[in-house]
Amino acid sequence: MPTKMTVQPPAVPMERLPEWLRRPIGNASALLPVQQVIKRHGIHTICEEGRCPNRAECYAQNTATFLLMGPVCTRACAFCQVDKGHAPMPLDAEEPQKIADSVRLLGLKYVVLTSVARDDLPDQGAEWFARTIQAVRSINPGTLVEVLTPDFRGDVRCLQTVLEANPVCFNHNLETVRRLQGPVRRGAKYERSLFILKTVKRLRPDIATKSGLMLGLGETEAEILEAMADLRQVGCDRLTLGQYLRPSLEHLPVQKYWHPDEFDRLGEAARSMGFAQVRSGPLVRSSYHASEA
Repeated sequence: MPTKMTVQPPAVPMERLPEWLRRPIGNASALLPVQQVIKRHGIHTICEEGRCPNRAECYAQNTATFLLMGPVCTRACAFCQVDKGHAPMPLDAEEPQKIADSVRLLGLKYVVLTSVARDDLPDQGAEWFARTIQAVRSINPGTLVEVLTPDFRGDVRCLQTVLEANPVCFNHNLETVRRLQGPVRRGAKYERSLFILKTVKRLRPDIATKSGLMLGLGETEAEILEAMADLRQVGCDRLTLGQYLRPSLEHLPVQKYWHPDEFDRLGEAARSMGFAQVRSGPLVRSSYHASEA
């Protein structure tokens, strides 16, 4: 008797990207220097862990956004490609120096430091940001450092620790509009993120603040404008607007691909609200051309 075959259901296809989101991979030889430095030092970048669509362009220009404290995040945001887990890697005591050495080898004049959320640590990694900034400056005195931090669960002491290291820009992303915070940013809160940016500006008005929104998760234009107004209300200086791209079928689906013309219109609206610098476009990400500010 013939064996009965099990028919597997067809795989759900990923959304087809519109033309304006397709771009060449880039020259592999131009990517090699940054990739070699990252591999040699055993460090991480959000460019790789988050599968940023701009990593080819940035690597070719010898730039990267370094990911502190390992590649495993203690939160499980529904948009993010970074690995999740309740038992992240132990901190590498040599990581700050490895990143500082990498900055020197690549000749970087502007560096962005970000991290996974480390809710397992007593200070959630605030001291690690400060230590890495200090290490970078110790052998790269002319290099400017921007930070892109998690929300530190609203702990002002963590903010003070990072600010005492004097980054030139403090970035914390709102990510999406108020209505969508729950399903998109698990463990984060809209008002808490606004509080973070407001507190940074109160404690250190001399440090630029920055935030970003992903579009395409089901938000309306009115909700985007509301979020931008909320950011200006807490003194946020810089804004990035970019298209959400689904990393895998396990992540939230794209509800809309916003057209470049719509990004242009929203960017103009942001400038009219008083943001000092605005980057708005389908492939814009938090650290994209950050040094140009």
